[in-house]
Amino acid sequence: MSRKSFALRISPDLYAALEGWAADDLRSVNAQIEYLLSQSVKKAGRWKEGTLAVLEASVPEASAADTEE
Repeated sequence: MSRKSFALRISPDLYAALEGWAADDLRSVNAQIEYLLSQSVKKAGRWKEGTLAVLEASVPEASAADTEE
């Protein structure tokens, strides 16, 4: 699967929070951000059916803590 690269500018505090969350889920920060974005896009109904499955296959599964709201 081809991947798009881009610069992301976020606050150091947000990065630290994402870094800790990613470590808890045994993911890289990049994979954690991609997972969170894919879940948000899916929840908002902004993704074409079938396309999201390809994206989700590239990101490790969420822990039970991720699915609790």
